Amino acid sequence: MRRRSSRSNTEQEADIDMTPMLDIVFIMLIFFIVTTSFVKESGIEVNRPSAETATRKESANIIIGIKPNGDVWIDKRLVDIRAVRANIARLQAENPLGAVIIAADKESKTKILIQVMDQVRLAGVMNASIATDIE
Repeated sequence: MRRRSSRSNTEQEADIDMTPMLDIVFIMLIFFIVTTSFVKESGIEVNRPSAETATRKESANIIIGIKPNGDVWIDKRLVDIRAVRANIARLQAENPLGAVIIAADKESKTKILIQVMDQVRLAGVMNASIATDIE
């Protein structure tokens, strides 16, 4: 004899377990959060000088901006030149593989650029790059 179910066939087919799909979505979310690299912007726009030999560098994690009046910006904050070393050391500790790019305005003084480069090297970064426009 056949048993009769209290549910019809259509109701039984409509029950889909969403748990495995949610598990996969959360695992993918965690993966993308962990593998994302964050760029530390300088926080200002500068008119970079152009260079014929410039090459494009896609990944830069720390950008230092120098305005024409000599102001130095790191991570969207105005920083004194004497504090550049400490800020770069802190940002390098957060991301040891991060590259440092110095984006100096073409009207800024070379003296300020050299002082910033010295502070970056004293912080332990030996290959800081200077940002230019590609001709």
